[in-house]
Amino acid sequence: MAVPLISTITCPHCGHVQQETMPTNACQWFYDCKGCGAVLRPKPGDCCVYCSYGDVPCPPIQEARAEGRSGSCCGTS
Repeated sequence: MAVPLISTITCPHCGHVQQETMPTNACQWFYDCKGCGAVLRPKPGDCCVYCSYGDVPCPPIQEARAEGRSGSCCGTS
């Protein structure tokens, strides 16, 4: 199954919307908003900024959900 690698991040501070290509080989714990410059970090319980602020979760989470299991970034469960 091919997972989407593009996610649209919405900044909770200024509402700026930006499409980004998600990495497949690393977690992304920080994201600099291109609208206001705020540094976004994952919300408690989320593994990365894409799972917190993106419209598509990160590739490891997508794959886990497609297989009917819970999962998290970077191979940890």
